[in-house]
Amino acid sequence: MIPDTKSSWLSTLRHDVPASLVVFLVAVPLSLGIAMASGAPLAAGLIAAVVGGIVAGALGGSAVQVSGPAAGLSLVVVDLVQTYGWRATCMITLLAGAVQLLLGVFKAARAALAVSPAVIHGMLAAVGVIIALAQLHVVLGGSSQRSAVANLIELPGQIANLHGHKVAVGLLTITVLALWTRLPKRVKVVPAPLVALLVAALTAWVFEWDVTRVDLSHSVTEWAFPVLPHGDWHLIVGAVLLVALLAGCESLLCCVAVDGMHPGRRADLDQELTGQGVANMVTGALGGLPVAGVIVRSTANVQAGAHTRWSAILHGVWVLVFAIGFGWTIKLIPLEALAALLVFIGVQMVNLGHIRKVHGHGEVPVYVVTMVTVIILGLAEGVVVGLILAALLALRRLTWVTVLKREDGDGRLHVTVSGSLTFLGVPRLTHELRTIAPATAVDLDLNIDFMDNAAFEALHSWRLDHERMGGTVDIDELHDEWYTLAASGARMFPVKSPPKVPDRWWLPWSHRRRPVRPSAPDSTEAECLLTAGAREFHRRTAPLVRPIFTELARKQQPSHLFITCADSRIVPSLITASGPGDLFTVRNIGNLVPRRGSEPHDDSVVAAIEYATQVLGVHTITVCGHSGCGAMAGVLSGGVQAGSLPGLRRWLRHGNHSLATFIETEGDRLHSGALDVLCRVNVQQQLENLRTYRKVDEQVRAGKLELVGLFFDIGSARVHMVPPLRATAERTMSV
Repeated sequence: MIPDTKSSWLSTLRHDVPASLVVFLVAVPLSLGIAMASGAPLAAGLIAAVVGGIVAGALGGSAVQVSGPAAGLSLVVVDLVQTYGWRATCMITLLAGAVQLLLGVFKAARAALAVSPAVIHGMLAAVGVIIALAQLHVVLGGSSQRSAVANLIELPGQIANLHGHKVAVGLLTITVLALWTRLPKRVKVVPAPLVALLVAALTAWVFEWDVTRVDLSHSVTEWAFPVLPHGDWHLIVGAVLLVALLAGCESLLCCVAVDGMHPGRRADLDQELTGQGVANMVTGALGGLPVAGVIVRSTANVQAGAHTRWSAILHGVWVLVFAIGFGWTIKLIPLEALAALLVFIGVQMVNLGHIRKVHGHGEVPVYVVTMVTVIILGLAEGVVVGLILAALLALRRLTWVTVLKREDGDGRLHVTVSGSLTFLGVPRLTHELRTIAPATAVDLDLNIDFMDNAAFEALHSWRLDHERMGGTVDIDELHDEWYTLAASGARMFPVKSPPKVPDRWWLPWSHRRRPVRPSAPDSTEAECLLTAGAREFHRRTAPLVRPIFTELARKQQPSHLFITCADSRIVPSLITASGPGDLFTVRNIGNLVPRRGSEPHDDSVVAAIEYATQVLGVHTITVCGHSGCGAMAGVLSGGVQAGSLPGLRRWLRHGNHSLATFIETEGDRLHSGALDVLCRVNVQQQLENLRTYRKVDEQVRAGKLELVGLFFDIGSARVHMVPPLRATAERTMSV
C-alpha cells in the first residue's frame, strides 16, 4: 500500500512541529547548563543538541526519543577535559561513537540492558549531587572545587562570604523553577528552565546587577579539529570505552522507558545504538559534547504530542537556527542563573521514584554504594564497585538455600530444602540438619534445581550419621534426581534442571500440554475432559486436600455469600484466592438479585440469601460483576439481543432497575465503554436490591452484615472494588 504523503505531512505539521518547538525551548537552556557543568565551551552544548536532534533523531531506532548532551556524562567530560584538554576530549567522543557504532552493527544493544538499573540510577544520583554541590558555589558567587568532598568542605566558608547580586540571581532562578511546577498545566506549556533564565536575565538587566555574563564570542572562532590524546594508552582506551558504554546504556534505558509512554512503534535498540554512535562521531568531529538519549527532553517530546522522529530532527534544526541567528542573546544570561539551573537539575537527578523501584527488588544497597562511591572516589570506580556488588547479590540470590522444618502429628519431621545446592549453601544446610534430634524419622523433600559435589557430600554424610544414630531419612526429589544420581555414581547433569511446567489446575483444558480428546465416537469431548479431570484430581489434588474435606464433611461455615455471573470465565475461588468452605456461591445470568416482590417471581436467589444469612450466619454478601457481561448487553439493548429466548428475556427484566440507574447517573456520558459502566452500575444496584429484604437490611443496619461490590475486568485479570450507590450519593452530596 502506498502511504498517503499528504496525510503524513499534515500529521507532522499538526503534531511534530509544535512538539519540536517545545523540546527546543527545553533543550537550549539545558544544553548550555550541561556544557558549563562539563567544563566545556558553552557552544559545545549547542553543537551536541543540534547533532543529537538531527543525526541521532534521523538514524536512531526510536520514533520519539530525543538525544543531546546528557547531565549524566558531565562528570566524565570534566575529568577528560582536565586530563587531556578539550580537543582531545572531542577525539575521545568521536572514538566512543565508533565503538557504539560497532556494537550496534554487531547487535550488542540487548547486552547493555544487562547492567543493573540500580547501578545506573545510583550513578546518575551521584552525578546529580556532584553537579549540585559544584554549581552551588557558583550560585553563591564563588568557584567550584575539584571534588565533591572538597565542595562540601568549602561550602560553609562560601556561604559566609555571599556575593549579593550573584546570589540574588541564583536564588531567583531556583525560586522560579520551583514555583513553575505548581502552576496550572496550560501555563506550564512554556518550559520552566526557559522562564527561569528569562526572568533572571531580565531582572539583572533592569536593576543593573553585577553578575557574570555568558560569552559565546570565542567558542566558534577558536574551533579546531580534534586531536589524539597523549598519555597512557590504557587509560585512553578505558576513557573511550567508559564514554561509549555510559552514553549507550543511558540511551538504551531511556529508549526502553520512553517506549512505555507512547502507543506507537516499539524502538529498535540496535538501530538506536548505531544512530547514537554516528551522532557521537559527528559531535566529536564538530567540537560538541557527547550525546545520549535524555529522559527530560524525550518525556517533554511525548507529552507535547510528537508522533514521529521529525519532532526530534526539527528540534535540532531550531537549535541550529537559534545558535546562528540569535546566539548573541545568550550573553544576556547571567552565569549564576545557569549554575542555579544546574543545581536544580542535580537535585532532581536524585529521583525518589528510582529509589522506590530498587527498594521493591532489594537493590537499595547497590544504589547507595554506587552513589557514595562515585561521589567519593569517582565515576568509573563507583560504577565498577556497583556492578560487582550487584553481581554478588545476584549470585547470593541464585545460590540461597532455604530449609523449612515441620513436625507432623505422627512424630515424623518433614524437612524441605529449596534452592540451588552449591558449596555456598553448605554451611546453612549443615547447620539446619544438625539441629535435628537423633533417632528422628525424617521426610526430606529436595526441591532443588542443582547440586554440586560439596552439597552432596554434606547431605550424604549427614544422612549416614543420622541413620547410624537410629533415625530414618526418606528422600523425595521434586526435580531431577540429583541426590540419587550422585549416590549411585552416575554422571551428573552439567547444568541446572529446567523448570518443569506443571499441568496447573486453573488452566483451561484447551491450554493444557496434552488436552484429552474423545476416545470413542459416541462420547463427547466435555465428558472425556471431565472424566480425565476427575482422575487428575484423585491422583494429585485429593491427597493434599483430603484432611480439609474430612473436617468440612461435618458442617460448612462459610463467611461469605458470593453472588456472581454464570459466565464461564469467572472462577470465584481463583479471583478471590479462597478455598473449600469459604464461599457460599450463587451464580445466575447477570449476577442479578431480584427485588423483593418483583416479577417474574424467583425463589432460588431468595432461598440462598435467607439460608446464608439466617442459617449459616455469613458476615458478608458480595455481588461480583464482570466486564463485557452478555446479560448487561441484553439489558442495554432493551431485550433485543435476547432474541428468541423467552426465559432469558423474562429474567433480564430484573436488570431494568440497573438500566434506569445507569441512565440517571451516566446517561449524559455515553461512550464506547458504556457496557462496562453498566456492568459496574449493575453491581451497585444489586447491592441496593439486597436491602429490599427486611432481614438483610436489619443486619446491615446493626453492623452484623456487610455488603460488598466487586468488578472483575477479564482482559486485565484485575478485581476492583465497587462502592455502593448510597456511598456514591453521599460523596456527591458532600462535594
